[in-house]
Amino acid sequence: MNGSNHTRWRLAGYLLFCVIILIFPLVLNNDYLLNKYMRYLVFGILSASLSFSWGYTGILNLGQAVSFGLGSYAMAMALKLRTIPIQTGAKGLPDFMVWNNVKVLPWFWEPFHSYTVAIFAGVGVPVLLALLLGWFMFRGRITGVFVAIITLAMLVVINLLIIDQQKYTGGFNGITDLTTLKIFGVAFDAYNSNTYYLIAGALCVVLLGGFAITQTKTGLILQAIRDDETRVRYFGYDVAAYQNFAFTVSAGVAGFAGMLYTLVMEFASPTFLAVPLSLSIVIWCAVGGRGSLIGAALGAILVTGVQGNLSESPTFLDTWMLVMGGIFIAVVLFLPKGLISLIDIAADAMKRRSDRTDQGQSSQPAVTIGGAALYRSKRLGEG
Repeated sequence: MNGSNHTRWRLAGYLLFCVIILIFPLVLNNDYLLNKYMRYLVFGILSASLSFSWGYTGILNLGQAVSFGLGSYAMAMALKLRTIPIQTGAKGLPDFMVWNNVKVLPWFWEPFHSYTVAIFAGVGVPVLLALLLGWFMFRGRITGVFVAIITLAMLVVINLLIIDQQKYTGGFNGITDLTTLKIFGVAFDAYNSNTYYLIAGALCVVLLGGFAITQTKTGLILQAIRDDETRVRYFGYDVAAYQNFAFTVSAGVAGFAGMLYTLVMEFASPTFLAVPLSLSIVIWCAVGGRGSLIGAALGAILVTGVQGNLSESPTFLDTWMLVMGGIFIAVVLFLPKGLISLIDIAADAMKRRSDRTDQGQSSQPAVTIGGAALYRSKRLGEG
């Protein structure tokens, strides 16, 4: 299969996946399960965002949950300011601020009276933070494990800051009792199909948009940087700029996923930007296949789905973490490129089988022709 056909088949797979998730609500009539699958799709977006920086550019960001959490808090702040009066204090102050004797709404909360500002902040703040951090890291030619350590340290610092500033962020409790998002008269409730289609549509845009970028010259340069950063630099490309591009795009997508997750969960919590979630994202990518956007998304959906079902099963109530650990180890050992590599393995097996069949068919006429020639030569000799 040549490169052009391979790209077309990959695109067909992306489109098929998008069709399946978009028609899913038509065969499901259960609001609880719909909400559950929304969470899985959000995690799919989050995992795909890490795949773009890690799988395609070689930047292992262990602080990916920072962008996710900041996006979640941005949406929660906007929804909290519109909640019912019983959940707020005088002048619309959030209840946790009242409990902490805050008298006036802080200045950085004021802009979140606007949904537009909240949406821009949910994406823009993670992008700005990633841009600044990336500028220092990549201009300083910091790579590999050192990037992972720096991003993990950033995650811990911001998580502690969110928890410490309880009077402004809700502390350990986070921001709860949120209203329902309504845009142009359309309500995005945590249990209705409108929210599902919003999330599924966002996942489709992320996957197809990311796929389109990877097929461009920029995408090829990003993959070249992943394989040999020094060689790309010798060709005259600004490696730091390309790395920062991938790093910030990944952060922006993760921030948007965080906003969607707030709609699904109806609260924002410091656990959304904690170390366990950030490490889980890495696991999802590794299981699904970090070198493929759709593989990373499927990895998140499958791992969280299996984890949810096992943890709710009486049989695996105490052992589900061991089962998940075993699955992860097995995938890493036997499928280092992730579950998505099963498709390539199956395609290669079918190609080899087809080649053997073609060789067998082509060799039979050769024997027959050769035999006829030998028979004719013998007859001539006898004559």
